[in-house]
Amino acid sequence: MQTHNLGYPRIGSHRELKKACEQYWSGKIGFSELLSVGESIRKENWTLQKEAGIDLIPSNDFSLYDQVLDMSLMVGAIPERYHEVILQKGGNELDLYFAMARGYQQNGLDITAMEMTKWFDTNYHYIVPEFTKNQEFKLFSTKAIKEFVEAKQLGIVTKPVLIGPVSYLLLGKEKEAGFDRIDLIKNLLPVYFEILKKLDQLHVEYVQFDEPFLAMDLTEKEQNAYSYVYGEIKKAFPSLKIILANYFDCFGENLEIALSLPVHTLHLDLVRCPSQLDDILDSGKLKANVNLSLGVVDGRNIWKNDFQKSLSLIEKAVHKIGAARIWIAPSCSLIHSPCDLDLETNEATLPAEVKQWLAFAKQKIAEVVALKKLAENNKELEVLEEFSQNVLAIASRKSSTLIHNPQVKDRVKAIVKTDDQRKSVFSIRQTKQKAALNLPLFPTTTIGSFPQTTEVRSWRARFKKGDLTKEAYEKLLEDETKDSILWQEEIGMDVLVHGEFERNDMVEYFGEQLAGFAFTKFGWVQSYGSRCVKPPIIYGDVYRPEPMTVRWSAFSQSLTEKPVKGMLTGPVTILQWSFVRNDQPRSQTCTQIALAIRDEVVDLEKAGIGVIQIDEPAIREGLPLRKADWQTYLGWAVRAFRISASGVKDETQIHTHMCYSEFNDIIQNIADMDADVITIECSRSQMELLDAFAEFNYPNEIGPGVYDIHSPRVPSKSEMIALMEKAKAVIPAANLWVNPDCGLKTRHWEETRKALIEMVSAAKKLREAVAEPVS
Repeated sequence: MQTHNLGYPRIGSHRELKKACEQYWSGKIGFSELLSVGESIRKENWTLQKEAGIDLIPSNDFSLYDQVLDMSLMVGAIPERYHEVILQKGGNELDLYFAMARGYQQNGLDITAMEMTKWFDTNYHYIVPEFTKNQEFKLFSTKAIKEFVEAKQLGIVTKPVLIGPVSYLLLGKEKEAGFDRIDLIKNLLPVYFEILKKLDQLHVEYVQFDEPFLAMDLTEKEQNAYSYVYGEIKKAFPSLKIILANYFDCFGENLEIALSLPVHTLHLDLVRCPSQLDDILDSGKLKANVNLSLGVVDGRNIWKNDFQKSLSLIEKAVHKIGAARIWIAPSCSLIHSPCDLDLETNEATLPAEVKQWLAFAKQKIAEVVALKKLAENNKELEVLEEFSQNVLAIASRKSSTLIHNPQVKDRVKAIVKTDDQRKSVFSIRQTKQKAALNLPLFPTTTIGSFPQTTEVRSWRARFKKGDLTKEAYEKLLEDETKDSILWQEEIGMDVLVHGEFERNDMVEYFGEQLAGFAFTKFGWVQSYGSRCVKPPIIYGDVYRPEPMTVRWSAFSQSLTEKPVKGMLTGPVTILQWSFVRNDQPRSQTCTQIALAIRDEVVDLEKAGIGVIQIDEPAIREGLPLRKADWQTYLGWAVRAFRISASGVKDETQIHTHMCYSEFNDIIQNIADMDADVITIECSRSQMELLDAFAEFNYPNEIGPGVYDIHSPRVPSKSEMIALMEKAKAVIPAANLWVNPDCGLKTRHWEETRKALIEMVSAAKKLREAVAEPVS
């Protein structure tokens, strides 16, 4: 029996990678200093896993920005617009890499970033590969080879991890019509062969191919591509041991294909889909020379493994095929988990009773090793003690009085149909809202947050440490808020925001004020690039003890005659971007959160706030991987949003925001949310995402983002006008808003001011064009 790990967090226990990348981008450190930080993190990760007792440790699971972007660079899938970057004075592979991720605006060049979207149903964002009809691939980066050698020099023999060729193509997009990206497989495979040949020459024994699309609905052509790819690899490298990793769901309709592939080991996610173990063991189609990797430790949530439950699965597999063919692993890469629970020492935010129920990446590695020892009937005292402690912790959680609140459960049961419906249909509401708000054509707004400077963050840190009184802290925030309101008025913004200077994170801020949540200090996970989030932990029933945002929204509205948006995070996003309790259906937890947000919406309206935004960027990412399961999820998710938004009068305008999502397949469900205004990401996709709304004839108002806030480049007025002209061609002008793609918290003020001034100017130009008589 062996243990292995699919991937380890690459940000560092104290976000060392984030800090180094941002210093590099700002010119504070150089190329070699950044690479040195990466090398240090890799060494720490490999050493930790080796010392814990992991038999097969991954390499090439580290990334400076994104593993899919790494693969694009490796196979030379570099869009033509970036070719000049590496030729610029001082340009190098790293500059090219970051230009693809973040855009490039220097040395006389102005190049947009590649598109970004969610990694399956997680909150991780990847850089979408771009493919053309006659796409050529060539080996450009040898990162996977270098990192294997680097680990070997440390005395650690690793298994390189590669995104599988089929999944890599399916992760991308065709950038011209007339072909299917899967048809590029014969162009792509020779580059993989070059990589594998170099690894083979280094006597690499195992290579892990991540093929998560085996958990998705696949066409016959796509299924056949798997047979072709792995058949060719087996012929070319007969002695190489391929670990085929699927995760986030069952193999489903792809099980027969997966079982037919000539691989050494098949990895199963038994956290998301424990039933597939029986399907495989009872199928009679598992080849006698194929091992099973049992993903029994949850790679995506933070709850301690239930050893008894995991051991029953392991023992079932051992009984059927023998211990020698069983590997034990996390369900997926641990990049979705925080690094180390041992760093959490603040009982005020993470009570000891709750902490004993948790495991982060380091602890999950220990669980994998412990499960192997227990499964092998190891009688070592420390293992037996670990088992008994695990049983006690699992039992403690089930019986804890912290978890259950009868009043919350009763309120959920008391919901009636009218609780998720606005008083009137949108057409009536729109008329009333136009009269109440008196906004111009193409009204401008932002998505909510403004840059959180080092100074603003220092105030929060000092306040939390007790170095600033509450009165002094709030006075600083009031001054910052007032400045932002006055500046928005000055540049001519139509619907203002207060800037959210009091908030740390769009989910954590609300979780801190809701019952049933716990928090960490170092529980960071990567969202994209250098962006890390610290998801709250939902351990119990959720309710709102008191108003959360009314104080700052009301203060901001008192400073201006223009409408100021109340800014809230929606129930589905709070759910998706938290570590969620796994002892009740997610739908029930989401409904509890929806009722808490509803209370806040009603209180904002009572305080005179006429525009309220309930952000739901996570609606799309929460979709199950298979379409057959979508409507069940969408039913309760859309209902939760409507419950949160439906307690107000017609004149109150409800906005929602979604970003980096494909909307085509769920456009009816988005319409069913019945938000008065929806704002979406559109700039990176050059308004492509708007096509779904146009074809559907979406009835409500839309703000298609014209300014990519995930890139430091400042778009020009003409660029934004051009994007809005595309929007105006498919959406009625009366229903269009002008806004950035997302919140501006992570940007700097200098670029933000320039971009928003250009954006307001673009909106004015659009109004003038509509007002001009047609000759």
